[in-house]
Amino acid sequence: MTALSAMTAGARRRGGPLPRGGPAAVDADVRRALGTAGVGDLFPHDTGASAADVTAAAHFTDASDALRVQGPHPAPSASPAAGDVHFGQAHPAAATERRPGGYPTGGAPTVEFPGAAALGPPPAGPSAADASHPQGFATGPHPAVPHPHAATDTRSAPGPARPAARHVADPLPTHGVGAHQALAALTEALAHGSADPADPLCAGHLHCPPLAVAVVADAVAAALNPSLDSWDQAPAATALETEVVAALAGLVGFDPAVASGTVTTGGTESNLLGLLLARDRSGPGVGRHRVLCSDAAHFSVRRSAVLLGLGDDAVVPVATGLDHRIDPGALDAVCRRVAAANDLPTAIVATAGTTDFGAVDPLAACADVAREHGAWLHVDAAYGGGALFSDRLAPLLHGLDRADSVGLDLHKLGWQPVAAGVFLVRDRRLFAPLTQRAKYLNPADDEDAGFPSLLGHSPRTTRRADVFKIAVTLRALGRAGLGALVDRCHELARYAGERIDRDPGPGALELTAEPVLTTVVFRYVPEERIGESPAARSDTVNAELRRRLLAEGRAVVGRTDVGPGPGAVRLKLTLLNPHAAEHDVDAVLRAVIDAGRAVEREL
Repeated sequence: MTALSAMTAGARRRGGPLPRGGPAAVDADVRRALGTAGVGDLFPHDTGASAADVTAAAHFTDASDALRVQGPHPAPSASPAAGDVHFGQAHPAAATERRPGGYPTGGAPTVEFPGAAALGPPPAGPSAADASHPQGFATGPHPAVPHPHAATDTRSAPGPARPAARHVADPLPTHGVGAHQALAALTEALAHGSADPADPLCAGHLHCPPLAVAVVADAVAAALNPSLDSWDQAPAATALETEVVAALAGLVGFDPAVASGTVTTGGTESNLLGLLLARDRSGPGVGRHRVLCSDAAHFSVRRSAVLLGLGDDAVVPVATGLDHRIDPGALDAVCRRVAAANDLPTAIVATAGTTDFGAVDPLAACADVAREHGAWLHVDAAYGGGALFSDRLAPLLHGLDRADSVGLDLHKLGWQPVAAGVFLVRDRRLFAPLTQRAKYLNPADDEDAGFPSLLGHSPRTTRRADVFKIAVTLRALGRAGLGALVDRCHELARYAGERIDRDPGPGALELTAEPVLTTVVFRYVPEERIGESPAARSDTVNAELRRRLLAEGRAVVGRTDVGPGPGAVRLKLTLLNPHAAEHDVDAVLRAVIDAGRAVEREL
């Protein structure tokens, strides 16, 4: 069984956005895949691999073999067919065939990207297939299984039941089972036990369905396996990251000739980098470093302060208004209070797209306060940064260009496989605190000779070429193509907000706030009961109905709290699937109502 057919089998057995049965069922399925006893062809009782199996599993092929598809490769001079993942006219195999040694010939200049033919001419614009065709997204094969648009679950029945006996997991057997067996069994288990972000009813988190072209690009990068800690491990990827960072710096409003950045694992790493550079630029002072952010800022801001030795209490939360945005007046007042205590307002972290409400802090006003108090302004745009692709939504980020540093996540509103974060800094000289010399990676004379190094741009040493899938996507769709996807998700969120009652009665849904980006926060309104607190009952019903949907594998709906005390529990849709339809939104809202009413009957 191939990996693709195993993915199909797992997805068909799942039959919906989430596997049924909850954590216990998924754990048992994974144990079966790792076990020494098995079921059917995927899990033979004889797990001993033949000599041929072991040889095949341990064989390292040339990258061109790993990427080779059936049929002849097109000639390097041929125009790529639609759907091919090429830069310009270069096929992966052609690239490896024209460099007989371990590296491209000619040294650093041969892999520079500015205006190079390898990138090809700018596309005229995304085709309809690029921007809107359902096959543009892929998390794996999707069997033709209808979604539960009605109250009843119309999914096809799951496959034959597995034996109930507990299997003993053995992820590291004494003797391997062979590549075919291991890949098929574990792929099927992973596909079955995954939350599928390409399913329209999987709408709980900032967890996007990745573009098919990005998935293929990720596989190309994995096969070639460059590591960006030195030029001689990643010649092309080093040049490519420099170009992509410059382009994204220009997108946020920085001067690409002066700015710099690095590809990160996501918003958490970007926030850590922003605070690290802020701390080191500020230097020692009489008092302590303080970090100011809204009370809706991402939890990683506080975690970063702890990791940097500033302490958990170094983070000073600032009140938000009814619109869930930081209050600039309150921010200024807190800065003055910090200074009056002889502490340093070292950094202000503004949020462009809070996780729950998608709220964007008033960035220009935050920049004014930061300048007044000499604070570093870092903008966490992990979620909202995708709005920059949209002409409609980009104005929400007015003032972003005045930040000292910005974090973007393209595995949210950029539809990349995880991980695809980007950290940008307005002036490359601000990276000085990360500068290190390792004689075996970036000797100074190599750099003087024109061999660049990105080692001083990241806290990581070994670093995979996540920039490649980003570059392929940016070239394939362009700003307009990505903007169309962002706008579609925003339209779905607005539609959901309109469908949710503003002043509902029992058994209906109540909207908490108007959608800003692509999240919708609401609650199910239960019937009141004599002698029971309505707020506490609301919390109980909403929490339980969500767990019910998860356990049944019917829908993935998010959860959050709004304010302190009883009555705070809310449900959340995070709509990141541009190919979902309005009837899909109706289906997930109907599933929530049905689950709420079922929970009420049982309480």
